[in-house]
Amino acid sequence: MIDGMSMVLGEPGADGLSGVVGVLRAWQYEGAPAQLHPGDLGWFWRFGAEATAAAVRTWSRDGQVLAVGLLDDPMLLRLTIAPAARQDEELARRLAEDMTEPDRGVLPGGKASVDTPMGVRVRQLLEQQGWSAGEPWTPLRRDLTEPVQDPGVRIEVIGPEQAHVRAAVQRASFDGSTFTDERWHAMAAALPYADARCLVAYDDRGDAVAAVTVWSAGPGRPGLLEPMGVHREHRGHGYGRAITVAAAAALRELGSSSANVCTPSSNTGAVATYRSAGFRRLPEIRDLTRTGPPVP
Repeated sequence: MIDGMSMVLGEPGADGLSGVVGVLRAWQYEGAPAQLHPGDLGWFWRFGAEATAAAVRTWSRDGQVLAVGLLDDPMLLRLTIAPAARQDEELARRLAEDMTEPDRGVLPGGKASVDTPMGVRVRQLLEQQGWSAGEPWTPLRRDLTEPVQDPGVRIEVIGPEQAHVRAAVQRASFDGSTFTDERWHAMAAALPYADARCLVAYDDRGDAVAAVTVWSAGPGRPGLLEPMGVHREHRGHGYGRAITVAAAAALRELGSSSANVCTPSSNTGAVATYRSAGFRRLPEIRDLTRTGPPVP
């Protein structure tokens, strides 16, 4: 924990993760920035509670959490800020300092990236220090006010007995995936998974062809798809659309106000799949990247 005037940078520890999840839930609303959802912590939790806690940073003032960051990898911080604090000057300056100085334990020196909401004060400060826009990402959203159509294929909700099926589809969908049965169980035992579902789509022969995990932030709040994948041997048959429609239906059943997802804009196939499933493309967002040492 690092104190600076009234601002405190901290790590929650495994025992404090429930508080962070609660904060992130409270910050979700229609139109909220896409940077960090309780489901993002839930998906990271596949590595275990201790690893998740070690990847989380919080910034607090007078005991109130104002910003939460998740180190998706050691050089990428996904940062979100309390709605009322996005232009807070003291917070913005502290965030910029902590992300710039390696000894603060947030980001290393040299190459690094920060995924932070567009238009917030800290983003302006980082740009002034030489950080530049990174690759574009496309957020997509589907309103869940109305019932969702039938996906057209058999969909199963995965429980502990089928964890191996969900894990196998994940590995067959993403090159280099390390998802295993054990990691599914670690994720499913975590607090965010109480409001989540894993779905698998099957073809007419009974083969598992696509999978998705959906995360609710509570009734009346936006839900998240993270991740969605189609088995590499079954692509081009509409299974991506089918599992995405099923994901939207599952989130509606959980009480979510909308279904949301974010994908690299360069992945035009994924963008097309989500749009075919009734998702509306939102304005692109970009992270900030530093390619060299911090600017003094």
